[in-house]
Order: sequence, then C-alpha cells, then structure tokens
Amino acid sequence: MSSHVSVNKLEVSVGKGDSKKVIVKDVSFTLKRGEVLALIGESGSGKTTIAMSLLGYARPGCYITGGEVAVGGQSMLGLSDTMLASLRGWKVAYVAQSAAAAFNPSRKIMEQVIEGALIHGAMSRSEAQKKATELFRQLSLPHYDTIGNRYAHEVSGGQLQRLMAAMALICDPELVIFDEPTTALDVTTQVDVLKAFKAAVKARNTTAVYVSHDLAVVAQMADQILVLQHGKMVEHNTTTEILNHAAEPYTRQLLAAVSHGASGLNRPTAKTVLEVSNIVAGYGKITAEGIPQIPVLHDVSIKVEKGKTVGIIGESGSGKSTFARVIAGLIPAAKGYMLLDGKELPASVSSRSKSECQRVQMVFQNADTALNPAQKVGDIIGRPLAFFHGMKGEQQRARVAELLALVQLPAELAERKCGALSGGQKQRINLSRALAAEPSVILCDEVTSALDTVVAAAILALLKDLQAKLNIAIVFISHDIPTVRTLCDDVLVLYKGNAVEYASGEAVSTAPSHDYTKKLVASVPTLDPGWLDSRPPAA
Repeated sequence: MSSHVSVNKLEVSVGKGDSKKVIVKDVSFTLKRGEVLALIGESGSGKTTIAMSLLGYARPGCYITGGEVAVGGQSMLGLSDTMLASLRGWKVAYVAQSAAAAFNPSRKIMEQVIEGALIHGAMSRSEAQKKATELFRQLSLPHYDTIGNRYAHEVSGGQLQRLMAAMALICDPELVIFDEPTTALDVTTQVDVLKAFKAAVKARNTTAVYVSHDLAVVAQMADQILVLQHGKMVEHNTTTEILNHAAEPYTRQLLAAVSHGASGLNRPTAKTVLEVSNIVAGYGKITAEGIPQIPVLHDVSIKVEKGKTVGIIGESGSGKSTFARVIAGLIPAAKGYMLLDGKELPASVSSRSKSECQRVQMVFQNADTALNPAQKVGDIIGRPLAFFHGMKGEQQRARVAELLALVQLPAELAERKCGALSGGQKQRINLSRALAAEPSVILCDEVTSALDTVVAAAILALLKDLQAKLNIAIVFISHDIPTVRTLCDDVLVLYKGNAVEYASGEAVSTAPSHDYTKKLVASVPTLDPGWLDSRPPAA
C-alpha cells in the first residue's frame, strides 16, 4: 500500500539570511491510510511545528526551508493561500492545544463548529447542525442537543476542547492533526474522548498525527511513535517497540518520567494559612435565598497549612476552577467565608488590600489567554516585581533572570514575545509571574497540563523545592491523579460542585471511600496499549 502521508527531510527555520536558525532538521516519516503517528518530545522540541507543516503552515517568523510534505499525493508546500484554504478543514483538519484561544467569544458555538462545512459547501446548514449535534453526543458532551446554543465562556475548558474536536471532524477530513487534544480533560472524560477519537479515526479510515506529552495516552492511540529532541529525530518505531524496547537514552528518560510515584505525603501539622469555609458560589444574580442564579459550588470547605498542598480533583465542569477563582476573589462567594492567617479575606479582589492581593496569587490554566502575546516576557514578569516590590531597572532585570532560571528557562527569553513560544514555555512563564509576587498562597490551576512529562516532573520538583524553602501553601487543581497524589498532603474531590471526599493524598489514592473517587482512580491510563480497549463502555 502506498503512503498516504509523506514527510521527507523536513526543515523549518526561524528568521532569514544571517539570522536564520534551524529549529526542525531532517525529519522524515510516512503513514499509510488510517495509521496514527504520535509525535513525542519535550516542550519546544518541534512537535507542533512539524504537525503544522502538514497544513502547509509555519508560525509567524518561521519558514519551511527544506524538504517535502505530501498528503494523499497532494504537496502541501508552495501552494497559494487560496489553494491552502480549500484544503484546510476539508482534506486536512487541526485540533489545537488551546481551544480557549481558538473560539470567538462573541459567536455561538454551533455557528463556529459548522462554519468549515458551510465554507467548503460540504452540506446544508441543517445537515451541518444535525451532524454537529451527533458529534457532540459521540464526544460525551453534556446537553449535546443544546450546547451549541451557548457561547465559549459558558462551557468548561474540557468541554470547549471537545467542541473543537467536533469542529475539526465535521467535514470527515483525510488527515486530522490532534495537538494535545486531551490536555484540558479530566481522566474520566479523557477515556470517553480517546475512545471517540479512536473510533472516529477507525470508522472513517482517517490518518492522524497525534501530538502529546502523555505517553500513556499515546500508547492507546498510536501505531507509530516519533521521539523528538531539539527539533531532531531521536527514535522512530512502532508503538510496541518504543514502549518495550526503547533504543535511545532520551526515550528511556521519557518512559521513566511516566511514574505514579509514591502515594501521598506525611508531613507534620503546621499553622493554617488559608481557611475556606462553607462556600456557595456560581454565576448570575443572587436570589432572595442568597443562592446564585446558576449555582456551581455547594458548601465547599478546605484548610491549607503553611508549607503544605491541598489538591482539588474532579471531572470537567465540577467547579474546580470556579473554586480557585473564589479564593482569588475573581468570583465573589454568595455564602461562606475565607480567612488568611486568621484574618477575614474579602470575597472580592476589588475589596482586598495590596498586601492581600500579593499574598494570594493564581496561575491560570490557559497560558495562551493569561499572557499578553504582544508583550515581552521580561515585561510580563517585571510587572508584579514593580507593583508589589518597587523593583526597576537592573534590579528588576536580574530578578527576572532568576525567576526564569527557577522555571528552567534561559534568561534570553526575557526579550522574546510570548506569541513566539511553545505552550509549555508559556505555562512556565505563567508560573514565574505568580512567583514574582512572593505570595503566601499559590493557586495552581492545571499548571502542568500543557507540559511534557520530563518538564512537568521538573516543575513539580520545583514547586516542592519552593514550598520547602519559602513555606508556601499551595492549592493544586488538576485532573492528573498521579500528580495530585504525589504532590498533595490532602485532596478534595469535587463532583457537580459538591465535596464528595476530603482526605489525605494517600487515602484518596489507595483506599478511596466514595464511588466517584474510585472511578477517577481507575480511569488513569497506563502504558499498556490494550488498556483503553479493555475499559468498559460509559454508563
């Protein structure tokens, strides 16, 4: 059988002439129709750059400077913008890493999902809406028959990611590029979505390229794995061979990083720095009973001690991020109270003092929307340094370099704009900006979800190190159960806005008491390629 996708000696560069720097060099692979290739490597290794070349696209400032790329016998290089527009979304489709940055907040979801089908003339509006609704159902979206009538800000991050997958699949493309498509999903939803992706690819005989930092996910999806480092091929083989007989040390390092580690921590009791009690919160007007028009959280409480971490886990839409925003003062609670070092913390950030704002900092889930792409990294990190600590000039530049080093980024990145960086690099800058305030409490909302396994492990080690040195209290929100149970002293499990379990990290991971917690723990993928197919269908 001839190749359906062919990439031969691909080269991608930044800049031109004397300033040219090659960032992807001599990458080659072929795929038969219906095969799935996974691109694996650390943040900045070229995974997304290579995947985007299959669309005939290079990021601003980047250029495809060598090699050949073909899909279904059609060269994707050197084409006019008109020709590329006729192929994108029709022959080749793309599921981006950050759905939040991909959706227009002013248009309803359904209009955006079906837009590609209407532009290409693939079907009528009514046919497109019917197909989109069926895709919503297949992708396990709640209220699949009406969710298309909402706006992007009215659904959770995980739901928005699945809606973007529906947008890509609406025209039944020959090749689909999945760029970290399950990054924002909780483990239970991830299982259903992975099954839906796998079924869609198989049913349509669709070829796919799957970009991911999660080797356990890749093990379920891919026929082949291509390992990348610094824009070069390290190893390329079948999934079975890579998982069981990795030939290169770097590949073995990636595999070693997929570890569930020790369960829980056993640190001595310390002074409570943050107490959050009986929180009721949501959206819309407050009713006469003191309940939000759209309630999200129902009587939720936690205590966080100095130098300790409380993990918050739950499915997409369970209220995890809303809870973090309540603590940050971005969503004032309708009921309940918060104490910071025993003193009442105002519900709204607008009512908090400068010191109170400094002491509670948040690292947001989507770095793409949290960071200004037009600003330089040094200016972004320098702003809290100037605002909270009065740092300017050389003192500020030196501290920016120190903060970049803390999150394992080179000092020269201070002069680059965020729009030119990888997803993992942006998230680390997001973290360094919060650290710049020198807070007492850090609210980490999915801070490792965009990072490859090796860098994520380094960031978690960094958080532990900072916590030990500075006695920082951390509220760690994640859908990654292994990460939560290794990092967190205590874990709160949320389900539909209710606290169903609150126990030590060890108890939650080894002896969960609630059925929903048991389901979460059992839904963590393994490196066994047959794990996904062995999972029972969703109830």
